[in-house]
Amino acid sequence: MTALLNVRDLRAYYGQVQALDGLSLSLNEGSLTTVLGANGAGKTTTLRAICNMVRSTGTIEFDGKPLNHRSTESIVRAGIAHVPQGRGTFTAMTVEENLQLGAITRKDRSRIISDMERMYAYFPVLKQRHTQQAGTLSGGEQQMLAIARALMLQPRLMLLDEPSFGLAPLIVRDLFNILARINLEDKVSILMVEQNARIALELADHAYVIETGRVVMSGSAKDISNNENVRKCYLGY
Repeated sequence: MTALLNVRDLRAYYGQVQALDGLSLSLNEGSLTTVLGANGAGKTTTLRAICNMVRSTGTIEFDGKPLNHRSTESIVRAGIAHVPQGRGTFTAMTVEENLQLGAITRKDRSRIISDMERMYAYFPVLKQRHTQQAGTLSGGEQQMLAIARALMLQPRLMLLDEPSFGLAPLIVRDLFNILARINLEDKVSILMVEQNARIALELADHAYVIETGRVVMSGSAKDISNNENVRKCYLGY
């Protein structure tokens, strides 16, 4: 099976500080892949490098085409949506305006309304709050809005950075159930960085563990969750 995303020997830098050291990973179309690791391991930098938001070397290919020298905007247009840590909603705009902004690059105006209704079906609370300013939403509602706005791009691949951050356990469970539906029903491939290793491994089909900017373990999510070192370090048993 040909990889939808293929990253090889990726090295990334913030000024003179090297954050990734030869990292390699791949993601097949339709996959839901998670990246695990301690704070500072390079998880967020990996997503940022894929979107060309940090200086990097190595090879990044999406659907067989190189991304390395493309602008972040061009990468978005190619079908990659990035939901950063901290949600990144436009707080002074309403829920509906945020969703409309997510579709700003699209030409198929007739489908935008139906796609917006589909987002409201995934996240009914956003329908209830559609005229409300995003900045007045709860943390969980803002995370839902950030994901829904990214989906309005009609991406083939969605990069999620710590979607459970700061959310109550019940909201996290609901959110991850919706992500599973999006992956299955909308056929959106997902690469997810997540601190909550237990729920991430339950949801994912493949997993990578990174330390100090390089992959130290990879395999099926089931195999990774059964690994003794992973259980001790990330699952707490």
